[in-house]
Amino acid sequence: MMFKNAVYVFGSTGFVGTNLLRIYNGLNFKPIKLSKYKPIEVYNTFAIVNLAGKAHDLKNVSDSTDYYQVNTDFSNRLFDAFLASNAKVFITISSVKAVADSVDFPLTEEDEPFPKTHYGKSKRLAEYYIVSKQIPPDKRVYILRPCMIHGPGNKGNLNLLYKIAKWGLPWPLAAFENKRSFCSVENICFVIKELLTREDIPSGIYNIADDEALSTNQVIQLMGESLGKKPRFWNVPQILIRMIARLGDFTRLPLNSERLSKLTESYVVSNKKIVDALGKSLPVKATDGLKFTFQSFSK
Repeated sequence: MMFKNAVYVFGSTGFVGTNLLRIYNGLNFKPIKLSKYKPIEVYNTFAIVNLAGKAHDLKNVSDSTDYYQVNTDFSNRLFDAFLASNAKVFITISSVKAVADSVDFPLTEEDEPFPKTHYGKSKRLAEYYIVSKQIPPDKRVYILRPCMIHGPGNKGNLNLLYKIAKWGLPWPLAAFENKRSFCSVENICFVIKELLTREDIPSGIYNIADDEALSTNQVIQLMGESLGKKPRFWNVPQILIRMIARLGDFTRLPLNSERLSKLTESYVVSNKKIVDALGKSLPVKATDGLKFTFQSFSK
């Protein structure tokens, strides 16, 4: 489907943006360069897709103001430009971290937001600004909250896990039992395409996650299968691992408390609302998407 007017994509050079333009290059996407200070002008466009964002910093070295300049201030300016334009659809990428840094039960859109990090707070402030505005009846607005996104070109924690499996090193965190949701970049791109091409999906906030939550040990097992290797698991006592991670908070050790939490926490996200709205399941299964991601690491 080709739209008569262009779909402006902000943040098109990022991970989601490059994949969106690659997978659905038949749509009339128009990448737009970001500017912190120039006025945002929107002309003759059907939709705005905001993929721009300051990502979560696992090393905790980023200036906190960077999060609010990009994730909040720029988003607010862009949304104001949308409201003043003839564009019909606004899609912005938030995060499950705008709601909670940790969860005890599957996260839903009805859970009360209580972010703790500057990343999560900056995303939540942008959400609040959008939902506080009166939306004209001829416009549709979507806030997407993906969990950990993965896919070809991913450079997050999955890459670290893959290196451990590739080098044949034992996985030392096998004693941690967890379940967490992942989000294939193909699934979030599919959702964006559906929101652009259909008019029957109500405006709102939607969690985006793959169909199945997996443990980190299961992820390591899938990596071993993609490499043709049998993974090795070490059940090092959790208390010892946590002591090492705390030491990494002050040194250059590859493991610190933030990264340990990312690797071992349980964080299950419900995708029921978006699946119900679409009337169909997301196209990429969790295990298939992860295998595809791992295969890209070896290229």
